[in-house]
Amino acid sequence: MARDRNLRAAAAEHVYRLREAPPGVPRGAMDCRGRCRAITDAVPPANEPLLAPATFAASDRRMPAMRHGLAFALLAGLVAACASGPDLHELRWIDLSHDFAADTIYWPTAPGFELRVDAKGETGKGYWYESNTITTSEHGGTHLDAPVHFAKSGWTSDQIPIDRLVGPAIVVDVTKACDADRDHEVSVADLDAFEAAHGAIPEGAIVLLCTGFGRHWPDRVKYMGTDQRGLEATFLLRFPGLSPAAAKRLVARKVKAVGIDTPSIDHGKSRLFFAHRELYAANIPAFENVANLDLLPATGATVVALPMKIRGGSGGPLRIVAALPR
Repeated sequence: MARDRNLRAAAAEHVYRLREAPPGVPRGAMDCRGRCRAITDAVPPANEPLLAPATFAASDRRMPAMRHGLAFALLAGLVAACASGPDLHELRWIDLSHDFAADTIYWPTAPGFELRVDAKGETGKGYWYESNTITTSEHGGTHLDAPVHFAKSGWTSDQIPIDRLVGPAIVVDVTKACDADRDHEVSVADLDAFEAAHGAIPEGAIVLLCTGFGRHWPDRVKYMGTDQRGLEATFLLRFPGLSPAAAKRLVARKVKAVGIDTPSIDHGKSRLFFAHRELYAANIPAFENVANLDLLPATGATVVALPMKIRGGSGGPLRIVAALPR
């Protein structure tokens, strides 16, 4: 009997929580993970509540059989719902990040990545120990551009909400155009062609621009047009990017973020960085030097892009991955 009372109490507690569904979600349609489920349609109206947990013991013998059955059915459904989360083993994960090493590509004016070995070897106490110190610019390798990078009032790296860094991937493949013209700017026409083939870019998407230049990594000359360093080298940069008009289109589509497999969202010849400015003024972050975009379908992947959380940062190293159904 005690077990039965505990089960009914647990069911009643879930029912009261389920009634507190977010706006627009029918009463009783949320399970304990917050996913919509039609498993509580039989919950009585608010003016006919199930017995509260504290009253079960006193009224146990008088609870109608139907009320007993409802409590057990609700509990069984809720337990099943809470146990039915996504099986990560059923997903195929693709790493969209280049590793950080001595040959990692950085902007010509930025210092490169450095790893200094502080300790490596057997200790006097008989165990192995390694520790390193790393030095890196925010904007090199696969990295995040926080909106504040080009927008005074934009989010810093630590201020970007997590949900802006996770979302459905939209992969716009412009490889052919970029092979024909390494200075190509992804245009509104390119976005129109994508939408004609795959449907409108949805609000909340993470748009990834596949130029095909990722295959040149880490050859600086092929990837960015020069292997020279310093300010003068920035005038030699040659790689594709996003046009200002296309950036405006993506802002209008209310995308979460934009990524590209080149060193910059703007193309190499840019001097005023209009694409950066359009996106970041709308607090849309960017991911640069993204890897393996050619392995993703146009739609159907989910992106998780987690940068180093630097307080007040304008960017930072990024580990970005995509998940696909097997």
